[in-house]
Amino acid sequence: MKRTLFMLFLAFTLAGALSAASAADYPEKDLQGVIMWGAGGATDNVARAITPNVEPFLKKQIILINKPGGTGAISTQYVYSQPSDGYTLLIGAENPQVHRILKLSDMDYKDFYPINILGRGVGVIVANNDTPWNSFKDLVEDAKKRPGEIKMGSTGPGGLPYTVGAMIKTVTDFDVTAVPFKGEGPGVTALLGGHVDFMPAGITAVQEHIRAGRVKALAIVSDTPVPGSEDIALITQDYKDFERFLPWGPFYGVWCKRDVPDDIKMKLVEAFKKGAGQPKFQEFLKDFNTVSMNISGEEADEFLKKWQSVTNWMYEYAGAAEVSPAEFGIPKP
Repeated sequence: MKRTLFMLFLAFTLAGALSAASAADYPEKDLQGVIMWGAGGATDNVARAITPNVEPFLKKQIILINKPGGTGAISTQYVYSQPSDGYTLLIGAENPQVHRILKLSDMDYKDFYPINILGRGVGVIVANNDTPWNSFKDLVEDAKKRPGEIKMGSTGPGGLPYTVGAMIKTVTDFDVTAVPFKGEGPGVTALLGGHVDFMPAGITAVQEHIRAGRVKALAIVSDTPVPGSEDIALITQDYKDFERFLPWGPFYGVWCKRDVPDDIKMKLVEAFKKGAGQPKFQEFLKDFNTVSMNISGEEADEFLKKWQSVTNWMYEYAGAAEVSPAEFGIPKP
């Protein structure tokens, strides 16, 4: 009996020593970066911009693979099924934070550790040039005078235009007719052709149209100026109530499983923090109309919880949630 206990003690001691040695030497091989969306998309572009800036600090390569599907559910499930050794990273966007209320998956970012939230995008309210409005306030006041007559370009649940539209309705209580499109691209085309009057959109999708004067920007969905778009009025300028929902927008980051050993997490956090701070990557974010964040750990978790609260309840108010956020204990913003 004593011999058995001694052998068990020795086995646990050796396992602990090997684990410590493994963590100290991490990484001993190349890592895999699993990109949530397909090649050429926003998340893919961010992934391929950040990895060359991080690899010198890890002294290993990050081999990137695209694993799209299920609005990000395929990639999250894949990474979650891998060993908790820090060699498989999830490179994703905001989508898992709505998976549970849309019945896409039982997981969200509560199941992953945020190595780095690299940056966030912002929305902007743009209008057709033939409309009479010169500010967001003009649009809201006109909509209240003509309920249901003004057409808003939108997308289905999960898209930025849809969520921002729900946010606007919550704050202003105006009544417009939402015209759904299969994406921001077709929606913006309809806006240019005068088939809809205005549209909330990601600034990346409409920046060139704004610069060329093909549409007019009424407000940016932010409570702080956005580099490169300082001349666009903040949505909080006339409607302070938007502050409780902001900052809000699509975001991009890198995660690993929650139960990866802490010292490995810290090595990843340090490498990505340094990589994200490199001038070349910061210039990429600026050109990509993305606000740099470069946050991790508890700070990132707090951002994720607030984003989830705002967005999930916007879906609930808009009637798009399959399951109420209250079922998951997600607090109202």
